Amino acid sequence: MAMKVLNIKMDAKLKAEVQKVAKEMGLPVSVLMNNAAKRIVEERSVVFRAPLVPNAKTAKDLRKAMADIKAGKHKKWPAFDSMEEMIDYLHKR
Repeated sequence: MAMKVLNIKMDAKLKAEVQKVAKEMGLPVSVLMNNAAKRIVEERSVVFRAPLVPNAKTAKDLRKAMADIKAGKHKKWPAFDSMEEMIDYLHKR
């Protein structure tokens, strides 16, 4: 297979991180980039992930819940030894 050179622009920090990961894996960066390119071609898709960021109300509720847990104010949930025991508990509520 004839190989061609592809020049891309990449954030310097990201480039350093990719190089570090490639080194840890014992692979050249070109192998990682070729793998990514093959996946794009095969799957005809690119997945972009954004970090999950809660809205203001959810963030407030999470902070309160964490504070309650640290303070020992959280509700103690029952533990079950079997699925049947759990279902019986839920039906009695």
